[in-house]
Amino acid sequence: METTLKKKIAVFVLALIGFLTTIKLAVIYHEANFNPYALPSFCSVNDLIDCDGVARTPESQFFGIPLAYWGLFLYAFIFLMLIADKLKNIKLFKFMEVFKNPLDYIASLGIIAFSISMILLCISLFEIKKLCILCALTYVIDLLIALTALDYKNGGVVKAFKQSVTDFLEAIKNKAYLIAFIVVMLLAAGGLTYTTVTMKFAPQVKNARGFKEFIEAKTNKYAVSGNILGNENAEIIFYSYTDYRCPICKVHNMMIYKLAKEIKNIKIIHKNLPLDTECNKYLTQPYHDGSCKMARYALAAQKQGKLWDIDNAFFQNIPANEPFDEQKMLKIAEDLGLNMEQLKKDADSPEIRQQILDEIDESFKQGINATPSMKIGNDVYIGLRAYPDLKKWVIEKGGKKK
Repeated sequence: METTLKKKIAVFVLALIGFLTTIKLAVIYHEANFNPYALPSFCSVNDLIDCDGVARTPESQFFGIPLAYWGLFLYAFIFLMLIADKLKNIKLFKFMEVFKNPLDYIASLGIIAFSISMILLCISLFEIKKLCILCALTYVIDLLIALTALDYKNGGVVKAFKQSVTDFLEAIKNKAYLIAFIVVMLLAAGGLTYTTVTMKFAPQVKNARGFKEFIEAKTNKYAVSGNILGNENAEIIFYSYTDYRCPICKVHNMMIYKLAKEIKNIKIIHKNLPLDTECNKYLTQPYHDGSCKMARYALAAQKQGKLWDIDNAFFQNIPANEPFDEQKMLKIAEDLGLNMEQLKKDADSPEIRQQILDEIDESFKQGINATPSMKIGNDVYIGLRAYPDLKKWVIEKGGKKK
């Protein structure tokens, strides 16, 4: 009896540490995903040790519920098991009598939680390539809880799982408890279905779904030819500010092509915002080398009626994470059937050089200093947004579905 009491006290202390740690993880998750003005948490130290970074990934949830919330449920259930023998004497909690061997259930849950934790650790290290030290602490706590709760003299792990299954099967022989169990499972299934479908607690997953089509696409199936994207006489003018060396602009660019296919009263106008010191006087250090030259060639191609042809070809065929290759750029232009002699002449003309400078000045005067950015009327949005959100924004501004 004394040994059991000591075990329960030790498990309680460990579960309390785990519970408090998980509360902190839940706060970090909320700040990382719901508060755009949140400061980095104390455990975001570098590129590897980054709790905030892990919290922003789709892997930080399960069935639409943050893993931190699952942890809170686990530790709350452990607390409940520790006082099950007291609660069953209260009429309202008489059903607790089915929990006859709470330490075995705790040990089983601890082992299961630790096993899942090892899978999560592998995902964290090898897929996300970031480590949450608070998460790692809970992994250790789960193992310690399991090791503390085990009855080594009477079978250890095997006894814990066997006893848990036996007690469960014994409990559902009681019709009332069987019905109660089925109701609880149905409610749980309904709740998990809701969180999985809505992703109300996992905006990062919702966003990932909104980007998935464009990230995985090998080619741009929405691409058009010519200088017009959308309806030439449209009511809604959508300005797209991009940089041909911007890594995420490729995704944004494909989105606006799709937008032009699905919204009938929109015209998309491309604005050059090269973040390159060759032409951007607002920068203090090199950033997207080559983007000024690519912007000039895009405007030169516009003179030959192929702005959106070269725009799409640049994003599709010149990876932003590779050094700028001028010969590759010229080959792309040549493959589009452009008059290369005229193209080079126009790209180097004072007129186009000044147009690039004017577009940069115009952008920065409006507070648009990053790519991708977009504007409808006086409403500006800086950054990449998931396609459903982008389309919803345009419809709110008066766009009409085809």
